[in-house]
Amino acid sequence: MALYILKRILWIIPVMLGVLIIVFTITYLTPGDPLTTILGLSYTDELHAEKAAELGFDRPYIVQLGSYVWNVVTKLDLGNSYITNVPVSQELATRLPVSFRLSLLGILLMLVLGLPTGIISALRQYSVIDMTLTSLSLILAAIPSYVLALLCAVFFGVVLRWLPVVGLDTWKSYILPVACPALAGVALFLRMTRTTMLEVIRQDYIRTARAKGLKESVIVQRHALKNCMIPLTTVIGGMVATVFSGSIIVETIFAIPGMGMYMLSGLSTRDYPIVNGIVIVISILICVINLIVDILYAFIDPRIKAQYASKKKKKPRQELELPEKDVA
Repeated sequence: MALYILKRILWIIPVMLGVLIIVFTITYLTPGDPLTTILGLSYTDELHAEKAAELGFDRPYIVQLGSYVWNVVTKLDLGNSYITNVPVSQELATRLPVSFRLSLLGILLMLVLGLPTGIISALRQYSVIDMTLTSLSLILAAIPSYVLALLCAVFFGVVLRWLPVVGLDTWKSYILPVACPALAGVALFLRMTRTTMLEVIRQDYIRTARAKGLKESVIVQRHALKNCMIPLTTVIGGMVATVFSGSIIVETIFAIPGMGMYMLSGLSTRDYPIVNGIVIVISILICVINLIVDILYAFIDPRIKAQYASKKKKKPRQELELPEKDVA
């Protein structure tokens, strides 16, 4: 078990190094001069050259890349904003909890709604409830989160005036920013739960449990749901990243002071340290989520335990020593 977890942790190192290199390379090759954002339109060539030397833009690409990776790995320094000169890590420390809170609530909503509705849809296959839930999930999965956020903001915030559409002042302010990114995840989780549950409840051991006279609730909880957890855990891991990314887009629509608005400001002003820092933080969160999912596999799937279980070394057989014959 420890070897399995150690391997998954070590895999994060090359993945994050690859993310650092790719993100920096993309922003380095992006057309446009970020110094025009810093200096404005009225600047001299001497001032431009001086500022480029100060920020290290006059150095070769490989030198800039090595310096950036070294600062991130050894000092956790994501750089300073070109506009405000505030460290990106300091700004993210105040904005990340807001985005994380919204994403966590969205994931809980996805689980609370998607899992039971998927089980009900599987147990009531081809019924009115099943057809209604399946159709609703297809509609929600087809609507992007930002489109759903705009529609809900107009309908519930402007037309009906039931919910606020700006900021996070009251508990009602959390409803739309949490629900809009999570509903697509609810739809996917519902369909995945339904498909997996239908495969499990048709197995022989489920028929045997029913023949023994066990209650349907006991069969679902102890036998069917337990064997559904491996594929569902995979879906949960993927949907966590989707909900988190969708929350960043929705934050901009509802003017929430999280990572979404911060990234939008970085993109609009060519403030590349902000963009790079947010992408790196999201990548780290996704790697951690995948690590947690892999660790859960080790506890859920007994085959992984058996694969990495320490095998006892077999002792070599001792050869029987034959007594020496006396030589006449």
